[in-house]
Amino acid sequence: MISQSGLRALACGALMSLGAMSFARAEGTYEIPAGAHFNQDKLAKVSEFFKNEVATGKIAGATVLIQQHGKPVYHEAFGVQDVVSKAPITDKTIFRLFSMSKAITSVVAVRLIEDGKIKLDDPVSKYIPSFANVKVGVEKKADDGTKSLELVPPARPITVLDLMRHTSGITYGFYGDSLVRKAYRDANIYAGDFDLAEFAERIAKLPLHNQPGALWQYGHSTDILARVMEIAAGKPLTDIMREKLLDPLGMVDTGFFVTAPEKQKLLAQPVPNDADFRVGRINDPTVVKKIQFASGGMVTTMADYERFAQMLLNGGSLDGKTILKPETFKLMTTDQVGPGSGVDRDYFYFPGDGFGFGLGLAVRTDPGNAKPPPPGDLGELKWDGASGCYFVVDPKQDMFFVLLEQTPTERQRVQRTLKQLVYEAMEK
Repeated sequence: MISQSGLRALACGALMSLGAMSFARAEGTYEIPAGAHFNQDKLAKVSEFFKNEVATGKIAGATVLIQQHGKPVYHEAFGVQDVVSKAPITDKTIFRLFSMSKAITSVVAVRLIEDGKIKLDDPVSKYIPSFANVKVGVEKKADDGTKSLELVPPARPITVLDLMRHTSGITYGFYGDSLVRKAYRDANIYAGDFDLAEFAERIAKLPLHNQPGALWQYGHSTDILARVMEIAAGKPLTDIMREKLLDPLGMVDTGFFVTAPEKQKLLAQPVPNDADFRVGRINDPTVVKKIQFASGGMVTTMADYERFAQMLLNGGSLDGKTILKPETFKLMTTDQVGPGSGVDRDYFYFPGDGFGFGLGLAVRTDPGNAKPPPPGDLGELKWDGASGCYFVVDPKQDMFFVLLEQTPTERQRVQRTLKQLVYEAMEK
């Protein structure tokens, strides 16, 4: 039996691959006093690291922005957007976000909460009736060791809150070996050309991995949330996103598809031997489909995502435009799965050691179990995606950094190293 603290340590390893890291380097990089500034000589190590990644063929390229007090303190691009064209990476190079799409979707959902269109305690079945009939899959083990799945009623309905904090019991089929995840794989849920409405019906026919509210469980919750948003607003998801977030922030190249030929030439690609994103489906934004995967189907540029990150750092506003009211921003960035929530954590708790989870974003709540603690500050926000894209927002230091790259295999190591180098470059 693994203890709860042991599970949390394992969970951190599942996301960040911490095994080979020397934590001795982390001394002095946790809870740096407010008001720290960046040493440019130390930031040069970021450039050295990424130049070596490109030179050794591990990644095709990447772009990194560190911004503090509203101004860039480090902004560099490395390598090429793809090894065939060898076109240089610029702020207009287009990257597939994968799960960093969730952060965008979640902000838009919170805006609908502000508007009174949806409520956190609304049952999902209010919008999608088929979820009233969903069952929970409970694994049973026979005397001979064989496992079977017993379907039982949920203890309570799935709510919008469950969708936003990943406690609905809805999962993914491309990681883990539980019988419910196997059911997801066997159901072939990505087959054909389908929209969010049809996809929600497919998910509703599958068993929940666990009781609603019982476990942080990564999966298609954000896609079901997107369908709730469509029904509540009476508009397609892309229209809601444009109206509530993308247009007000001027995120002109962020969306689900890249159709214009001149834009397709700007699409970043991983190196050929690192092209399997391992998410159970093909993610090609140049092929228009009905489905808009709010959980992982968006693309962006550095020019766009830096505006999104700065808005989060500002507490919900940018250039005089209020995207989120202070009280709803605080709600979104407050841990919703911590002590007293009733939410458990297992090996697949991807926010990682020392982090809770708000309404769509991981939030640093404590040092974690590692000694000394990994770098960062209490209250920092973060998320990443299967393509390697990654962002951290640190209100204490009035700083954020964004990494855009396309490398499913190298991403965890690269993200971990970048964060370490960023915080090592800060001086009191």
